Amino acid sequence: MMTNKMPGLYKVGKTILGPIFKNYYKPVILGTENIPDEGNAIIAGNHIHLYDQCHVIVSTKRPIFYMAKKEYFDDKKTKWFFEGVGCIPVDRSKKDTDAVDSALEVLKNKELLGIFPEGTRNHPKDEKIKEIYDKYLANMRFDFVRDTLRDKSVRLSQLNFLLKLYEDKKITQEELDNAIPHIDATLKLFVDKKLITVDDYYDSLLLDFKFGAVSLAKKSNSPIIPMVTTGDYKHKSTNLIVQFGKPYVVGDKDLETANKELRSIFIELLKSNYEEFERRESDRRYKQDLKALNKI
Repeated sequence: MMTNKMPGLYKVGKTILGPIFKNYYKPVILGTENIPDEGNAIIAGNHIHLYDQCHVIVSTKRPIFYMAKKEYFDDKKTKWFFEGVGCIPVDRSKKDTDAVDSALEVLKNKELLGIFPEGTRNHPKDEKIKEIYDKYLANMRFDFVRDTLRDKSVRLSQLNFLLKLYEDKKITQEELDNAIPHIDATLKLFVDKKLITVDDYYDSLLLDFKFGAVSLAKKSNSPIIPMVTTGDYKHKSTNLIVQFGKPYVVGDKDLETANKELRSIFIELLKSNYEEFERRESDRRYKQDLKALNKI
């Protein structure tokens, strides 16, 4: 494990690709002052896109060593890259003690460790789509369901939440079918109809948290810096907002309590991001209206 030194490929990528990333996507990044300038810490983020870790890379001069699924290291096409930037391979099919040891070594050396508590990207994969289709949506066209759920804006956590509403008989088959093309909008409508609460909606934006982040934090006495990303990865995005929260310390709490508290912090940051977007949109519309009035 390479620590106390920025990996060569990481340095090249940060120097060359970092500015390109920021200019192309135009993310709004808040709370960078919460990333410590020195000492060990865990950056824990929600996971909606392959590029989520890029926000940390462009927000601090320090290198960050991310935990990444073992499959990236098994494929010759991607192995060179993930090894070159100092990622730690994790076998998600078992309790990977080698990965834990490597992560603790990073923290022992007073470095930054990156991890996604959800354990995977919050997007339904093809095998999951087929499973859901067979069980819940077989009365619809498969190609329509597949293509709809493949959209990068669809979150697996929200899809799971919608299916749970159906299983609990809170919505009908027809309501479920109608919701599939517009899952996020439908859940917001359910809030308006008081079928679910506002807190239910925000909770639906996250998958269940694994215990890795809080466990590593407790073992290494490292603070956790929560990072929440919302919006779309589109060229010059208008809603891509990233926020780093204040450090969370596990201390002597049991892992169950710590994990619940960490998830609650993420939910509050999600709310804050959405409020920030609404504020910016309101300012943008005001400036557009003012500009139009000045032309009259």
